[in-house]
Formats: sequence, C-alpha cells, structure tokens
Amino acid sequence: MDPRGPAWTRVDPRGPAWTRGATCYEVFVRSFHDSDGDGVGDLEGLTQRLDYINDGNPRGGSDLGASCIWLMPVAESPSYHGYDVADYYRVDREYGTNEDFKRLVAAAHRRGIRVLVDMVINHASSEHPWFRAAAADTASRYRQWFRWAPVAGPPNRWGASNWHRSPAGSGFFYGFFWSGMPDLNYETPAVLEEMKRIATFWVRDLGADGFRLDAVRHLHERGAETENVPATHAVLREYGAHVRRLKAGTFTIGEVWEPIDVMMRYYPDQLDSYFAFEVADSLIAGVRNGSARGILAPVLALQARMPAYRWAPFLRNHDQPRTRTELGGSMAKARVASALLLTLPGLPFVYYGEEIGMTGTKPDERLRTPMQWTRARGAGFTTATPWQRMQDDSVEVTVEAQEGDPSSLLNLHRTLIYLRVTHPALGTDSLAPVATTNDGVLAYVRRGGRRAVLVVANLRTTAAEGVILSTAAPVLPSGRWEPQNVLGPERAATLAIAPDGRLRAYGPLPSLAPLTAYVFDLGGTTAAARTRRP
Repeated sequence: MDPRGPAWTRVDPRGPAWTRGATCYEVFVRSFHDSDGDGVGDLEGLTQRLDYINDGNPRGGSDLGASCIWLMPVAESPSYHGYDVADYYRVDREYGTNEDFKRLVAAAHRRGIRVLVDMVINHASSEHPWFRAAAADTASRYRQWFRWAPVAGPPNRWGASNWHRSPAGSGFFYGFFWSGMPDLNYETPAVLEEMKRIATFWVRDLGADGFRLDAVRHLHERGAETENVPATHAVLREYGAHVRRLKAGTFTIGEVWEPIDVMMRYYPDQLDSYFAFEVADSLIAGVRNGSARGILAPVLALQARMPAYRWAPFLRNHDQPRTRTELGGSMAKARVASALLLTLPGLPFVYYGEEIGMTGTKPDERLRTPMQWTRARGAGFTTATPWQRMQDDSVEVTVEAQEGDPSSLLNLHRTLIYLRVTHPALGTDSLAPVATTNDGVLAYVRRGGRRAVLVVANLRTTAAEGVILSTAAPVLPSGRWEPQNVLGPERAATLAIAPDGRLRAYGPLPSLAPLTAYVFDLGGTTAAARTRRP
C-alpha cells in the first residue's frame, strides 16, 4: 500500500518535522492543575504547569520533554468529561475562556509544544441547540442533522437499543453511546461542512495545531453495521484534507479501537495517524505475563506498512485501567512497560500520571483522577476539595517523591523521552527483532544512520542467566560495538558483528536483573542522556 496516496504527493513521507523523535502527552484539563481554588483543573492551571511537560530548554532537567499535548475535550459541555459538546465554539466555562486557550497555546508554542484538541465529531450533546431545535420541530433545518425513526431499532450487541425516545415525543433518535450523545448524521452534507468550519475556528482563531478525533469508526451506519462502513472513510478523507490545508504542520490522529487489519482501512489518505491499540494490548499482556512471545508482532506489522509518524503506540488511555493497575500494582513492571513503549518506533503517547505510576480502574471517573503532584492536602492539584476523590496512594506516588530519585519511573520517562529527540536511532522507524534464548527476555535493535540502540528487557520476576542474543537477518554494519547502558551502571560485553551484518551468539551480561530493561547505545556517547537528569 502506498502510505501516501494521490492526496499526499506533497507530504514529506517522514511527516511533519515536529513528529520526528517526538513523544505526546495526554492531559485531562479537569484533573491536571486548579489555578483558582474551585477544585476543578483549568487552562490557566495547565499553563502554569507547562514547564513540567516541556520547559523549552533542552539542557533542563525537570521537564518530561514532550513535544505535543493532547487535550481531552475542552469545549462547552454539560458533562465532566466533555465528550458531549454543547457549544463547539466556546471553551467550557469551568476551564476558562477562549482567550485563556489562546494564552495556553502561545505559552506552549514558546516551549516547542504542539497542542492537539480532542474533537468530537461523531455526536453532539442532547443539550446542543442543534439537537434541541431538531427535537422540538420536525420542520427544523437541524432535523436532518440527526437520525430519526418512528420506532426504536433492534437491540445492539449489548442487548440495548441505540435508539432513544425524543424528549419532545417526536419519534426516536440514534445515539450510539448514550441518549445524551445523539449521533450526527453525515448523510446531510451540511454536517460535515459545519465540522470543517469548527476545525477552521480552532486552528486559525484559537491557534490549535490539530485534533485527536474521537470514535471515528462510528461516523456512519449502514443498516445493522455501526462501525467501519465505507462512507465513514469518505468523511475522514475530506475532513483530514481540510485540516491539512489550514496551517503548515497540522496533525490529525484518530481513535479506531480495532485490530491492525481493520485499522489499515483508514489509510492511506484520511487522517494523518491512528492509535495502535493492538500494540498497547501486546505490551501490557507481555509484561503482565512475563512473556516476550508475540509482543513485537503488531509493531512489525505497522512498521512494514506505514511511516512511523502515522501510527501511535501507547500503554493505556483515559478509557482503560491505568498501566500500573493492569500490572498488579507493580512499579517495576510499569517501568519495564514504559521503557519498551519509549524505545519503539511510532509516535508514542503517554497518559498524564502514567509517568509516575498513578493507579485507577473503572468507573471512568476513577481513571481520570487529579494529578498527584505533592503529598500535601489536595496533592498539589488544588487548595480546595478536588472534583474527584484522590487515589488511595496519592500521598506516596507523587511527582515530588520521584523528582530526585534517578531510578524513579518519572526520571525513566524524562531520560527516554529526551533520548528519542536527540538520538537518531530512536527517532526513526527502524526496528529489527533479536532472538533470545529465554522466552521471558525481549530484545530488538533500533537504527538511525550510523547510530544504533540495543534494547534488552527481562520481563520475569527472576533473574535471567546466560541469555544469548542472535539474529537471522543483518541488523548492523560489521565490526565491534561498545554498548553503553543509558539506564544504569551495567557495562555490557563488546558486541562483534559478523561480515554479513548478523548478530551471533552475543551475551550482553552474565545475568539480567528481574523486571529490568536495558537500553544500550551502541557506540557514541550517552553522557548527555545520563547527566541531564537527576
């Protein structure tokens, strides 16, 4: 498959410059930082905390170094989560104003941070004036902006119906997720035109750099088919092209919660990128079970078909139990999973709080609890009662507690996010799997130009003795390489590559520590990566 297609002939196959070696950070504004003492996070609070995400100084040591932030919905909404939008042209009053958003973007841009906004185009709020008018008057111009039927449709796969009785008694309307979220009807051309106008407003008037598109596989329905129908791709193709025309470097990334084979239908010329759910599940399962088998299969499948910037690996997001919770509460397992994520190809995303090992499970509100900054009352998030009760470990698991610990999960993220930006091997899309003699050990090589990195991770709770690495295909130029461990003091044996470029019978260390990831820079100095952090 041509990763660009005819609509991409003027697009650099490497993607926008800012994506190369970049890491993105997902933020729930409501839970990040409260600037005005009402218990709810806001845009001004996020602006105050931008230096934590990226302070704009590549030689600094207290920031994550993320190149972009994805803001969960910030438009006016009656719900805490914002995924039912009541006014697409106004920032939610609890978060601030449109002017506050513009100030946030300006401050982010000064630090080299791109701002992506969660845009909900599948459905609106039942409190949106469009829907209120459509429900109240069958002759309204907005009636055809939603789907209506005289009777409710059949039950869906969960035993309920996606059709809901109109509040005005005028039949039933379609809402895939909930009665408070009536689906927009893209068979009406005016709907897509309005969504394009909204995109223009956020990019040109408010300064956003692009969008994360929610639930895009559900844009169109066809009979009983509620996802991935052909008409959906036509909408995304037009929408994505429109956003790319608005401003140089704009970026769109879609939520298509599907296996890779289904995800591939959304290429080559629709949105710029999509989240790699199969990669996320593979990483979590492998680390949880202590098995390297199959972890890299989805990575290799995506790498073979798409440039790195066009797919986004992650561990967990706002809809899923947090990584450390999925891994039984183990900070060591969370550390290994994070090290793998941040050394893979693709454009990785990190959900806020994952970098310190925050926990959380369903219901959704408990996946989105306030950021744990300090051990003080309100966790440094607020001076008031937080909008949602803090997690039980909020006193122990904080940014403050991990700041000065070189081995902390936080400082692992800082080191590897920085290394992705500065090391050409981690900023490209090349990964070569390495065979190991232990099913609990995962290994791979990343290459970029004349530089390379070898990643070796013991996923088990016991030491792995005498592990030998090898490859069936060429991975490196022949010669001797001196591995330097970026993440610790261990010195690996000299690596000799045969004339055919293969790695043969190499034992990096006599023993690999339990639940430990090693990132070996093969030649060249890693002093900058090691000394930049505490």
